[in-house]
Amino acid sequence: MSAFIYLASQSPRRRQLLEQLGVAYELLLPDASEDAEALEAVLPGEAPMAYVQRVTALKLDAALQRRKSRGLPPAPVLCSDTTVALGRTIFGKPADAVDAARMLQALSGKTHVVLTAVAVGTARKRVQVLSRSRVRFDDMSAAQIRAYVASGEPMGKAGAYAVQGRASAHIADMHGSYSGIMGLPLFETAGALRAFGFKV
Repeated sequence: MSAFIYLASQSPRRRQLLEQLGVAYELLLPDASEDAEALEAVLPGEAPMAYVQRVTALKLDAALQRRKSRGLPPAPVLCSDTTVALGRTIFGKPADAVDAARMLQALSGKTHVVLTAVAVGTARKRVQVLSRSRVRFDDMSAAQIRAYVASGEPMGKAGAYAVQGRASAHIADMHGSYSGIMGLPLFETAGALRAFGFKV
């Protein structure tokens, strides 16, 4: 059993959630030569659940190769990906403020699904889990959307919102994993880590 894991994520929220589990980790981030964004491209006609699981598996492949090429000590690697889906439409990270406003307008007054896949793996073994939650936004006025986008919070977030931030003022209802909506479902992640001998 390893004393720590490698976390292959730039998300400060995932670091914070992993710390809640009491698991020691070291960051294993892509360098400038890796095109991490290219891994998140959606294939034509791809369903949201298939998409998030495929992207997470690709992230784990890349991170395992990164660990090996850097000559780092062996330890399990954890990767995760979160996507927001309205029906079969996938809402990733907004490209800019206009894109963020478009996403929020589409989600306003509707229930959407938040899917977070987690993969933990070594060269010989991998475990992948999936969290599925539902979130309903209240009707948001154009002025509310403008104000939220102007806060800068939607940028870099799937679906253009952060459940733990100002967006919570517009969330009328949610079912599922709050930590999963944030980006790392703790129940499912703990189960995956136990498969590698971690006592969580």
